[in-house]
Amino acid sequence: MVNGSSVPRLVIAAPSSGSGKTTVATGLMAAFAARGLAVSPHKVGPDYIDPGYHALATGRVGRNLDAYLCGPELIAPLFAHGARGCDLAVVEGVMGLYDGAAGEGELASTAHVAKLLRAPVVLVVDASAQSRSVAALVHGFASWDPEVRVAGVILNKVRSERHEELLREALDSAGVPVLGVLRRAPQVETPSRHLGLVPVAERRAAAVEAVSAMASQVREGCDLDALFALARGAGALSGAAWDAAEALVLSPPPPLPVPTRGSAPDPAPRTPPLPNGRGGTPKGLKPTAIIAIAGGPAFTFSYAEHAELLAAAGAEVVTFDPLRDEQLPDGTAGLVIGGGFPEVYAPELSANEPLRKAVAALAASGAPIAAECAGLLYLSRELDGLPMCGVVDAKARMDERLALGYRDAVAVSDSVLAVAGTRMRGHEFHRTVVEPGAGAAPAWGVRAPLRRVEGFVQQGVHASYLHTHWASEPGVARRFVERCLTS
Repeated sequence: MVNGSSVPRLVIAAPSSGSGKTTVATGLMAAFAARGLAVSPHKVGPDYIDPGYHALATGRVGRNLDAYLCGPELIAPLFAHGARGCDLAVVEGVMGLYDGAAGEGELASTAHVAKLLRAPVVLVVDASAQSRSVAALVHGFASWDPEVRVAGVILNKVRSERHEELLREALDSAGVPVLGVLRRAPQVETPSRHLGLVPVAERRAAAVEAVSAMASQVREGCDLDALFALARGAGALSGAAWDAAEALVLSPPPPLPVPTRGSAPDPAPRTPPLPNGRGGTPKGLKPTAIIAIAGGPAFTFSYAEHAELLAAAGAEVVTFDPLRDEQLPDGTAGLVIGGGFPEVYAPELSANEPLRKAVAALAASGAPIAAECAGLLYLSRELDGLPMCGVVDAKARMDERLALGYRDAVAVSDSVLAVAGTRMRGHEFHRTVVEPGAGAAPAWGVRAPLRRVEGFVQQGVHASYLHTHWASEPGVARRFVERCLTS
């Protein structure tokens, strides 16, 4: 077995959103970490915010497990990669246990990921408004899919000792043990806004206190020994852990586009072969491109695997904060701007004129820039009337409508990330709209739920609302680095 494949693990699920999964999962991570265990934190689905709290609880990078964006075949390898060298892994679910990608059956649901990981499920139940009915609820969830092992229950928001007695008495007949009972605790609640919890980077001191309170509540109310014993009963996983360098080697180079009259072939150089003939950097050569990744409170949404793929492809990855840094890192050859909340920090981002000019100059030079969602807003001419970088001829503003959901997309323009025809799956999550000007080709053709084109491609810029996971298409990272090395 490869390191990570046999790590003890638990999946923390719930009947619905709002039941307390994040409190319990984060509290368990912190409580076990306080015992001296190396805890690997994971989150089902595309959520970027919860992993920030998980990282605070464990001191390790929070990682996502998304069977829609990455495909079911990558869930176990990505898990084993993240859990390598750990004593325990805690996986927080998404929405209700059996809720997945709309119209796709079980795909990307917590239940689906639990089966792929051969992991026992602990169901967190909000018991505040029920007593005997809790048994019917738990029985239904435990028996719905025989392949999903609902192995324990943690009762949340229990009002009193008498309430607890009634709940335990009812659950005796359900055949699922009670592994924890938590009272309502305002000190563990975290503030929310239009897109969910406020990220850790925006409230670090308060977040540290909240995570500490979660750990105390879980430590006092849950049977940690029984939970760890349950985790040790998870089945071993077969196959190798995901590895960024190996993923790049195994990912075939994108095909050359077919030239049309008046167009030139794709100028991007192909990766020279390794001694084994499978592609990569020739032995003895170590090309390096400095790629800057936006971070800080305004840009908190990113997948850890993106930076790992860029580094494996030959990049030196450097993080900078657009709220504080007035210049890009020295020698920047490429720029990645992920998601976040630029609308919250629009005045500060706009006020940092030196950096806005530096980003615009980098774009004008033809250097590769990849921007997702918040990055798209930052590259626009303005956001809510405030000047931004002006790289993309578009105006962005807040909107009441929430755009949310998985998207099936195909690249419709050759870009620094992909050649036209490349298919990828993405996720859209924002309350802003972009009013485009002229001069840029679209980035994606979105197939579902409505057919439309989306995003911007111009010179070296690829800017889009879609969040994508590059582990599903490692050639994206390789192509980006190649462009950085040659632009």
